[in-house]
Formats: sequence, structure tokens, C-alpha cells
Amino acid sequence: MAVQTPQRADGAKIRALVVDDEESITQLIAMALRYEGWDVETAETGQEALDKIRTFNPDVAVFDIMLPDFDGMQLLSRVRSAGEMFPVLFLTALDSVEDRVNGLTAGGDDYVAKPFSLEELIARLRGLVRRSQLALAQHPDPVLRVGDLTLNEDSYEVARAGRPITVTNTEFELLRYLMRNPNRVLSKAQILDRVWAYDFTGKSTVVELYVSYLRKKIDSGFEPMLHPVRGAGYMLKPAS
Repeated sequence: MAVQTPQRADGAKIRALVVDDEESITQLIAMALRYEGWDVETAETGQEALDKIRTFNPDVAVFDIMLPDFDGMQLLSRVRSAGEMFPVLFLTALDSVEDRVNGLTAGGDDYVAKPFSLEELIARLRGLVRRSQLALAQHPDPVLRVGDLTLNEDSYEVARAGRPITVTNTEFELLRYLMRNPNRVLSKAQILDRVWAYDFTGKSTVVELYVSYLRKKIDSGFEPMLHPVRGAGYMLKPAS
């Protein structure tokens, strides 16, 4: 029986980050996951992984414990401190009970020792993604996060780097749509359809107007996050 490929809640591909300083390992795992239909990014150092996490927003990750700059457990500690809670599988040549305990105590979700079975690794990652999706379905997080920008769908609170931002209902809906689609260009037509779907029949200039309002509020005093893309629309992405 064929194994069903997991997907994100919005129907998009699962995003996996593979972090290992051995290129042959990262490429092998990445190739297998892409064959599964997943979207994959790789990194060779802890710092490169942190940079990728900010822009890629992975659903699951594989961390090698032995990295050139800081180890996988330190990497995970930084990830968790930043509020990122995606599941992490540790991959290492150190197959001891102490290492397993340390990795799981640090907040890891699973542990595979080298040399490993590629089929087993993929199966474990599938399991981590399914458990994570089930947990989210049972206890959905009302807070959307893109970089240091947060939006609480329950309390209607918006903040940038902890600083509260007051927005109107329309600005809130526009920002919510943008934050649900980070690093993606959204056309004026798409925004009109989603934000003003049933009660607005005007021109796309209303999108330009509200985007300008929103940019003044969320980008004032910070590195810009909301960018116009000439001839295409707008994109919200973490500040560089």
C-alpha cells in the first residue's frame, strides 16, 4: 500500500531542513525527501541553519550533533529560545545512551545514529510531521510569526519586536493574509479576493492604499518587511 505524503495545512509541501557538515549526508537525505515530495533546504553550520530557519520556516529538521561552529544541541537551544517548536531529529555518529538522553533532554524529538538506514530515517521524519500536525490540530497556536512580527488571531493583537502596533480591522485582515504566506509574492488581485472578497468591488488602488498604511505601522523604525514587487504585487518576509 502506498504511503500518503504528508502536507502542510494549506496544502503546500512539507518543508524540511537538513543540517550536517558532511555534504554527502545532506545531499543523500535531501534527495530522498524531495523524492517524497517535500521542499528541502540544507545547511552545513549552525549559523547557516539559523539563517535558513528565519526565511524557510521548516516543519521538521534533522540536526547533526557535531557541527563546525556549535553543536546540534546548542543549535536546538537557540531555536527553542526563539520560539520555534518544529520537531527535530538528531543525527550523529555518537551512539551512546548519554548522547541520546542529552539530545532528547535538550528538546529533540528523535535520535538516529550513523550509519543509518535511509528508509528508517524518512519513516521517522514522517512520523514526527504527523504527530506535530495532530498536535497543532488539537491545540492550534493563534499567534502567527514572521521574523519579529507577531499577530494573535484570538486577541487581535499585533506587535513588532515586542512593541504593540494598533491596526484597523481591514489592516488586520490584510496583515493576516500576508503573514500566512510569508516569502511569497501576492498579487493585488489575490489580496482583493481574500481581504475584500464579498464587500468590495472597487479597484486595486485600495490595496496600494492599505499596504501603504500597513508599511508605515509595521516597518516604522525597523528594517522593512513588507516589500512591493514591481509588476507582481507584494511580499512579506523577515527583515534581513
